[in-house]
Amino acid sequence: MRSSSVIAAAMLLAATALAQAAEPDLAYGAYQRGLYQTAFREATLRLERNRDDAAAMTLLGELYNQGLGLAPDPRKAAEWYRLAADRGDASAMASLGLMALDGRGVDRDRAQGRSWLERAAAKGHPVASHNLALLLLSSATEPEIQRAVELLRRAADSEIPDAQHALGVLYLKGRGVERDASEAATLFRRAADNGSSVGEVEYAILLFNGEGVSASESQAARYFRRAAAKGNAIAQNRLARLLASGRGVPQNKVDAAAWHILAAAQGLTDPWLDNALKDLGKDDRTRAERLAAERLGMR
Repeated sequence: MRSSSVIAAAMLLAATALAQAAEPDLAYGAYQRGLYQTAFREATLRLERNRDDAAAMTLLGELYNQGLGLAPDPRKAAEWYRLAADRGDASAMASLGLMALDGRGVDRDRAQGRSWLERAAAKGHPVASHNLALLLLSSATEPEIQRAVELLRRAADSEIPDAQHALGVLYLKGRGVERDASEAATLFRRAADNGSSVGEVEYAILLFNGEGVSASESQAARYFRRAAAKGNAIAQNRLARLLASGRGVPQNKVDAAAWHILAAAQGLTDPWLDNALKDLGKDDRTRAERLAAERLGMR
């Protein structure tokens, strides 16, 4: 539940809450520029002028939650989020929901976490809708799966890439919806275009197999490469296979070995690649290791 969805929640948090302010938004402007101590100071000043400024409370919660410009303090974050949530701030509700589910800053309480997500989703908060959908998908009941699909659609329409990916998986599997590989491909591509590495991988697989979209090994290789550069081990492995066999890209076994090294370092071993690259000479292996190290250092 946490992983990238929490990052999305954090990024959307200040944008949706503080953008509502009528006055020039010095606090959020500083937050956007990475001037977190300035953002803290400006948000505090706003609360001195207006003790019910929910957007400023939400920003303070975010700064404490992520440890931006000050030491991380989940309990203080939860306190600020709760104050903002009590004043109707959907982003604060969404963050409280995740914290209750994780037991971070507050007691772990699945029912309370779901309640906060329900309240935020009812206000149209797309990240809350996405996370509530994931919660519902863990249930085996058809009505909750159907509701999860609708929540994911809402979040996907708001260009939340994790929601686009999750909805694409449902279409590919035919869970909660009629199986539709073409719709899955569209959703995976949208997720990829919004920066999702898992979306890039899923779309690349469909491109390679020609499922739901016209087959194109060269396009698949491009999407695998994008995800591989972000550190996705599956993409690194698939790109290494393409480079080793010369499918969709010119054959380059040194490059293949470099990506194979990076994928293996994350635990994704591949005997087929080990065999395909076994004839590499010592100098080429050294080049591959150097290339892998350079790529690791660039992330």
